[in-house]
Amino acid sequence: MTTDSAIDQLKLSASDYASNQEVRWCPGCGDYAILAQMKKTMAALGVPREKIVFVSGIGCSSRFPYYMNTYGIHSIHGRAPAIAAGLKIMRPELFVWVITGDGDGLSIGGNHLIHAIRRNLDINIVLFNNRIYGLTKGQYSPTSPLNKVTKSSPMGSIDNPLRILSVAIGCEATFVARTVDVNTKHLGMCLERAAEHRGTSFIEVYQNCVVFNDGAFDYATDRKIKSDSILELEHGKPMIFGKDREKGIRLSGMEPEVVTLGEGVSEGDLLVHDEAAKEPSLAYFLSRMHYPDFPEPIGVFRAVERPKYDEMLNRQIDEAVETQGAGDLDRLFSSGDTWTVGKAEP
Repeated sequence: MTTDSAIDQLKLSASDYASNQEVRWCPGCGDYAILAQMKKTMAALGVPREKIVFVSGIGCSSRFPYYMNTYGIHSIHGRAPAIAAGLKIMRPELFVWVITGDGDGLSIGGNHLIHAIRRNLDINIVLFNNRIYGLTKGQYSPTSPLNKVTKSSPMGSIDNPLRILSVAIGCEATFVARTVDVNTKHLGMCLERAAEHRGTSFIEVYQNCVVFNDGAFDYATDRKIKSDSILELEHGKPMIFGKDREKGIRLSGMEPEVVTLGEGVSEGDLLVHDEAAKEPSLAYFLSRMHYPDFPEPIGVFRAVERPKYDEMLNRQIDEAVETQGAGDLDRLFSSGDTWTVGKAEP
């Protein structure tokens, strides 16, 4: 996030960031929780509304800009990262968010997404993952599990699901996090951490689609089982989980294993989370842990600093203008060989 100065800090409430538009998601949709936490995060940061832009593509999640009392662009399918990139480069003082979904961002938009991440633009990307196409009424998506029966896969999906955090980390993302729509305190923490990061921040939000894929993340939300199926990452602390905090993650060679504390295992034997590690191997390792074989990690996987694309590009432009002078577009168009097409003779 980039703001001009401390003078920009305002005393606004979450309601100040709510637009006058009727929110039109299905009752019970997880998008409501994300919207509520985003408004609270904006209020906590105190960024002026006129300096915030939400850019979305196409899908249920992409209604988001209408519901924020800020600037917004409801763009075309999968192209939100490209539009956000151009906006941030030309207007570096703006606070730019990309709102996308697993269909919009990972299917038609996959190429734009990975290049925005690898370039490390100073933008924030929030991907709503409900493992289904919701707006187009229930087809399987790039994150749907194998054998998922949908309208477009009546015999079960045979596509290997895309593990988006693995892709983001493979692109050398400087900030990567995962959270859950109904875990509102955790969601708010991730949004605030992402907003404060300088560079591309990428958050995957597990979001329930009550109509077409209800219960896809019950293991991460059901109070009876979530303590055994979710691993909440904490920087500098051993990886412990379980209802009574009795389980942990230990390395066995190059493979993770679940162990029980007290059975010849102490906290000193467990993996310790390091979100600031320059080498992304640990973050990638965590991104490969999936329920039911392992507890699924949530929290900040990686948070490191690296030069930002938008700053470097604008520095090059400034240097070129300083050494070569301002450009002249008309002169450029008329330079070199030219041809004049006249009226054809009868």
